[in-house]
Amino acid sequence: MTEKPLFDDIKNELIAQGRDAKEIEEIEKAYLFAKRLHDGQYRISEEPYIIHPVEVAKILVGLKVDNHTLMAAFLHDILEDTDTQPEEIEKLFGKDVLTLVQGVTKLGKLQFKSKEERQAENFRRLFIAMASDIRIVFLKLADRLHNMRTLNFMAANKQQKIARETLDIFAPLANRLGIGRIKAELEDLSLRYLEPDKYFEIAQLVAQKKIEREATVKLLIEKISQDVKKSGINAQITGRAKHYYSIYSKMKRLNIAFHDLYDITAVRVIVDSEKECYEVLGLIHSQFKPIPGRFKDYIAMPKGNMYQSLHTSVIGPRSKPLEVQIRTWEMHEIAEYGVAAHWRYKEKGSQKANNPTDIQFSWMRKLVEYNKEETSAEDYVNSVKLDLFSDQVFAFTPNGDVFDLPVNATPVDFAYRIHSEVGNKTVGALVNGRIAQLDTKLHNGDIVEILTSKTPAPRLDWLNFVVTKQAASKIKQWFKKNNREEHIEVGRSNLEHELTKAVFDEYSKSGEFDKVAKQMNYLSAEDLFAALGYGETTLNKIVNKLKKPESTRTPEFHASTHKKSEKDIVGLEGMLYSIAKCCSPIPGEPIVGVVTRAKGVTVHRIDCQSLDHIEPERLMDIKWSGDNVHKTYNTSIRVETCEKLGLLKDIIAAVSDNNTNINYANVKSKSGKIGIIELGIELDNIDTLKKVILSIQAIPDVYSVKRIQSSYSTPKPARKNNGKTKKKPQKS
Repeated sequence: MTEKPLFDDIKNELIAQGRDAKEIEEIEKAYLFAKRLHDGQYRISEEPYIIHPVEVAKILVGLKVDNHTLMAAFLHDILEDTDTQPEEIEKLFGKDVLTLVQGVTKLGKLQFKSKEERQAENFRRLFIAMASDIRIVFLKLADRLHNMRTLNFMAANKQQKIARETLDIFAPLANRLGIGRIKAELEDLSLRYLEPDKYFEIAQLVAQKKIEREATVKLLIEKISQDVKKSGINAQITGRAKHYYSIYSKMKRLNIAFHDLYDITAVRVIVDSEKECYEVLGLIHSQFKPIPGRFKDYIAMPKGNMYQSLHTSVIGPRSKPLEVQIRTWEMHEIAEYGVAAHWRYKEKGSQKANNPTDIQFSWMRKLVEYNKEETSAEDYVNSVKLDLFSDQVFAFTPNGDVFDLPVNATPVDFAYRIHSEVGNKTVGALVNGRIAQLDTKLHNGDIVEILTSKTPAPRLDWLNFVVTKQAASKIKQWFKKNNREEHIEVGRSNLEHELTKAVFDEYSKSGEFDKVAKQMNYLSAEDLFAALGYGETTLNKIVNKLKKPESTRTPEFHASTHKKSEKDIVGLEGMLYSIAKCCSPIPGEPIVGVVTRAKGVTVHRIDCQSLDHIEPERLMDIKWSGDNVHKTYNTSIRVETCEKLGLLKDIIAAVSDNNTNINYANVKSKSGKIGIIELGIELDNIDTLKKVILSIQAIPDVYSVKRIQSSYSTPKPARKNNGKTKKKPQKS
């Protein structure tokens, strides 16, 4: 392939966009420079490498980016794949172009513990660079889009990895920037490699319904066209099937089949003015019956990525439901190109994404804030994915200020978004004028008023329901700075209870806790205990890092370290929790969580007597995960027998025959004729317990076998005494 045809398409489009000859000449200079340096290099597809930067540049020409971004598109792999030095790029093309190239260049020969750590650091660099100059993300999205278009040449495992990364980070990023056409293509291509069977099934079904769909859409378009012409409105009306990933997501979200979807087709009406949008909406609703609850006004309430349109679903011709989108030409350009249509760069000096006046993209400033708060690249990327790439909810203060929050955000998230001090002093909230619980999920348009106290007093159990990383981080920070001695005591007590006192004391003497503290980036064992006390880390994480002492290989230690995996219980992932001694729940029986003030969540059987006095708002809906294989749990049973020599031996044998360990046995007499045997047993689930009970009941001279519920009860929160918290021993 010769040089001229490769650049010709780009040159023709640039001329059509009105770029002057000197600008085009500079862009071509960058192309020729890249062509020379990439000469002899080939992609996995065996095509010349220069085709990749050319295709990236074509995508960016379509977004109408500035000249420097196009030059950087041709040069974006130069620093990584050739021996060219940054100084040469700056000398030939200027500092601005060099900055863009460096912004998308991956990390070089720095040493990392793993590929995951390297990739996380790549993303951290990308996000921070993007926050200072948005053009960098245009380059990265175009680069990723062309790589996805040619992903079929990669090995299957790499296809899956790259597609997952694209779906988790790059497609949401395109969405947040409002670049609809790139978002849709990235999602569809990701689906093709992550769920190929679903992708081709949907593609086939969409194709099969094409003729029927087009006929229905044609009738609707004809009817709308007649009405808008009579009203003197100039409109372009088109119909299209929704993209495959959108269909797949809806099928999965609603758990329905393709044939149950009624809005896989959308009709788009583009008019000249906002006023005409509402006029067309009225015309459509007067002719076709609107479906209740399916109207959305994104013109009056734009999305955070600047998207504006009217959406309505109606019963169209042939009684087929159809979605109709109505927008102006300006809205359409923003819907397709997003921030790329909003930003137009001059040749010298780019506009910055962190300009305080650009409120639509205030989320970009958070990218820098997260970098200050998170210590590791992995934590940073997870924070960005959690907060910035989730669906949005827009809530208002009583004064009309709007805050964007992730879906399922609560008044506490809202309070910390206003200011950390507001969050720390929160005692209640009014949502739309009514008192609401602090764990209430907010919806679009809610007006939230935060009620505060004079002194800060956040609650540790807020961590159970806040969804923003910002809120969780600020709550943990407050507890980290306050009540340190109490947290050390709580953490030490919980760890001692988990390991048993003998094991805990041995670790303390050997200095093992100090070693683990340093491994987990704490200065001392006391800092580690404090972190456990206020919920920054978990028992499971600490126990997994402890070196098991040779002299304490007891069944009790084995059981306790294996029974509290973070995957044991659905609903408590990553949270500090303990199994209640009062009822000793085991897998297979219904359970409920009780939020405590300082010990995280205590897990009880749902019929536990101690729950009678627990406030409903402290209860959590949880269940066993089913991943409890090879883990054991303790419970106790009471056996009533006749007084007979050797009966205890038979009962112990019956327990052992069911592969169940006995932790303790207590024998006593009742009325001189009845023997009472209490056994502490270690088992894996409720079915094993039932087998043990049946085996014991089958022994002659055994009157009854019952599960014991002890007199332990869940403690009440400590009362404040003269400004100080008095700590009481915790029993559950």
